[in-house]
Amino acid sequence: MSWVTALLVYVVIWWLVLFCVLPLGIRPAEDDEHAERAGAPANPRIGYRILLTTGIAAIVFAAVYALIQSDLISFRRMG
Repeated sequence: MSWVTALLVYVVIWWLVLFCVLPLGIRPAEDDEHAERAGAPANPRIGYRILLTTGIAAIVFAAVYALIQSDLISFRRMG
């Protein structure tokens, strides 16, 4: 696997994990006159979610990379 392919696979995994991590633990903001939107989260903690996503994506990517390198799954040969 070339480094470009590996980078693209990691980016796809990262985005998939991000969309799985975003809704975890979200609570809507309390009703007050300063709220921007009714469904806006009270404390989104985006920095924490990005770090968590990066860690989980790295673990998933390592597993995918090991699986591809072990030739259990091959994208080069048919049958």
